[in-house]
Amino acid sequence: MLFNSFDFLFFFLVVTVAYFLLPHRFRWLLLLAASCFFYMSFIPVYILILLLMIMVDYSAGIGMEGSKTNEIKTIFFVSSLLMTGLILLVFKYFNFFNANLQGLASFLGWNYSLETLALILPLGLSFHTFQSMSYIIEVYRGNQKAERNFGIYALYVMFYPQLVAGPIERPKNLLPQFYTEHKFERRRVVNGLARMLFGFFKKMVIADRLALFVNAVYNDPTSSTGAPLIIATVFFAIQIYCDFSGYCDIAIGAAEVMGFKLMENFNLPYYSKSIKEFWRRWHISLSSWFKDYLYIPLGGNRVSLPRWCFNELSVFLVCGLWHGANWTFVIWGGLHGAYIVLSKLLEKPAHSLADIVRLTKFPRAYGAAKILLTFSLVCFGWIFFRANSLSDAVYIISHLFSGLNLTKAGLGKILELGGIGTQGFVVLVLSLIVLEFVELTKNNDYLKDKIWRRSETLRMLTYVIAVVLILILSVLEETKFIYFQF
Repeated sequence: MLFNSFDFLFFFLVVTVAYFLLPHRFRWLLLLAASCFFYMSFIPVYILILLLMIMVDYSAGIGMEGSKTNEIKTIFFVSSLLMTGLILLVFKYFNFFNANLQGLASFLGWNYSLETLALILPLGLSFHTFQSMSYIIEVYRGNQKAERNFGIYALYVMFYPQLVAGPIERPKNLLPQFYTEHKFERRRVVNGLARMLFGFFKKMVIADRLALFVNAVYNDPTSSTGAPLIIATVFFAIQIYCDFSGYCDIAIGAAEVMGFKLMENFNLPYYSKSIKEFWRRWHISLSSWFKDYLYIPLGGNRVSLPRWCFNELSVFLVCGLWHGANWTFVIWGGLHGAYIVLSKLLEKPAHSLADIVRLTKFPRAYGAAKILLTFSLVCFGWIFFRANSLSDAVYIISHLFSGLNLTKAGLGKILELGGIGTQGFVVLVLSLIVLEFVELTKNNDYLKDKIWRRSETLRMLTYVIAVVLILILSVLEETKFIYFQF
């Protein structure tokens, strides 16, 4: 059941109405049943894997809290992490490592006959794995009391709005909310629905239209050189942002309608002035997870420079592998780690150069230059993220600036790739203008207090127009969200 489907809209409507009609003490049962139904709408049998993970971590949490010695507590902790990690390893990484071992054995002339497993990756496995791991780590550290209600803990892992692709929640934020009675509040419900509407706009009008062009180029990169490769790469940067942040908007909005507050996952990432800032603005729930549970335990930045470099590179290599069992993702992660290390090492020379060319005398131009450089580096990394193979990525990089055809006729021909056409391009441009206006002004107090909140007619008219535009301009296909594969 995809968010961008009429099935989901019907499901959401039924669950939400029932939620507010039921007494508070029964609502968690409804949400748990709805979450199970939502997850089973993909591959039903895989809910058994999720149930096993939930049972292990639930038992480990209680076991750690009741342990009389640190040794026993550590046994529960390690056992839980190993079981969770084993599930992730088998379903997501076994075939990747096995294929690489087969290649190495073949190169060395060894006999290696272990076959690959015919497994389909459970939907959102990496997300709910990390969410359950955060619970176990926090209980082990003593920052979180073990949850005694099995159903509530299961709901923490399976809460349907963010079950498949996040945001990756922490127990201290989400668990207490299941015990809080959320009454129907008109303003909150309207705000949540508006947030969902904006997410649908991002996904169905912008991301899915961009996907037509991106898929046409990246699924057959050797048929293109120059401008199509550059445009497809920039389009993918916008596509993945609108696709993933659109999902999060729908998830956060759906939860808000019922009274739950999920963490924000994006904050204008393409306005970042450095790669480090980019990761404070992009996929915030994941980057903060790695910071709290891997980077800081490794020593963070309170270590020698060589050790700090190792910490940064290690975290981003793991981050790349988390995204997918493919060397393209590992290189993408390593590339971002290298960006941050190099920016640290070259920080003083770069600032001195900016002083020499007097760029620092013009703060706005200097800031714009840093934003453009950061966006270019991010786009370069997206090549590895989106490419179907390393050979495709190498071809794209080596042909980015060959055979450029930037004439009007040439650009017109380029836009016909994937059937986007001139009309579709105009729709994209106008949609992106709307996107930027909404995102840049959503925290503007004047617009919210003086205009938006005082004119209910204007709000309702805007929502109606938005619904009509989505129905007219959306790409009429139920396409999966990009992060569903993780």
